[in-house]
Amino acid sequence: MPRENVVSADNQQGRLHNHLHPWYVCGLVDGEGSFHVALYKDAQMKVGIKAIPEFHVSQRVSSRRVLDALVGFFRCGYVKTNHRTNPKDVTYVYVVRDRSDLLTKIVPFFEKYHLQTEKRNDAKIFAAIVRLMSLRRHRDERGMQRIIKMAYTMNGAGRYRKRPKEMLG
Repeated sequence: MPRENVVSADNQQGRLHNHLHPWYVCGLVDGEGSFHVALYKDAQMKVGIKAIPEFHVSQRVSSRRVLDALVGFFRCGYVKTNHRTNPKDVTYVYVVRDRSDLLTKIVPFFEKYHLQTEKRNDAKIFAAIVRLMSLRRHRDERGMQRIIKMAYTMNGAGRYRKRPKEMLG
């Protein structure tokens, strides 16, 4: 009687997210993750600025399976190529942009399992921004200015941003 192959690659891929330990996820994010709030002018928005909070984790194509496992672990998000326009970039990225998922899954996870690097502070600021947005504060001028100010303190005080915050005001 043939046995079912319970350790086949397909079976392992399908269950990898069950084997991710929360502290492993924290270490992965400490090394390869980021909390970011994209900001740009948008005339269709009430205050003329759009804010998009994003949680990312990147890996080389050879380790994509761990990103796929994060989709199952957090029960949200998706995996995509990191820089589609750069043929030399062989990385993929796990992305969560849905504010409800950020508020109910990502933020609470990192409040329970604390990061060990400077990203811990970024996660705290990110959580505060996501909560402000859930209160719709990004829809009034004062709230949006607060969000912009907070976002520009993240990730090396905004030194990697393409435009200075003054261009948003």
